[in-house]
Amino acid sequence: MARGIIRVLWAYRTTAKTSMGETPFSLVYGAEALIPVEIGEPSTRYTHATEAKNEEELGVNLDLLEERREATLIRMAAQIQMIERYYNNKANLRYFKIGDSVLKKVLLSTKAANAGKSNPNWEGPYRVRGITGKGAYELEPWMARYYRRTGIQSI
Repeated sequence: MARGIIRVLWAYRTTAKTSMGETPFSLVYGAEALIPVEIGEPSTRYTHATEAKNEEELGVNLDLLEERREATLIRMAAQIQMIERYYNNKANLRYFKIGDSVLKKVLLSTKAANAGKSNPNWEGPYRVRGITGKGAYELEPWMARYYRRTGIQSI
């Protein structure tokens, strides 16, 4: 079991990620990893490697490592901007005013333990009593004003 996890982690760390354009291994150590297959089945990269060439290449890679990390950060920031733009184009945000009537979505955490498929997905109606933040509202039951004026206890 542990041996399988180690192999999965190795595969994850030596695979280039779309968001970064680099492998996590190369960003940490400054060089591409030799995968076990290359050692067992000698490749040209493995057979032509000498101690001197390896040291020289490691030095060059370490000199360029900071630039590669900066380029990765820029690439990740650009991808975040693209995702934000896509969300902002697709999102249909609604802002309510105090006094508007709304329904409240029943979330998984607020659903009854035995709630099935046929239970309602919305509860209410509610009236917006106050605005507590960006997209957050203080709600009161729709008839609460009536109950307060008449002195009737709500159900």
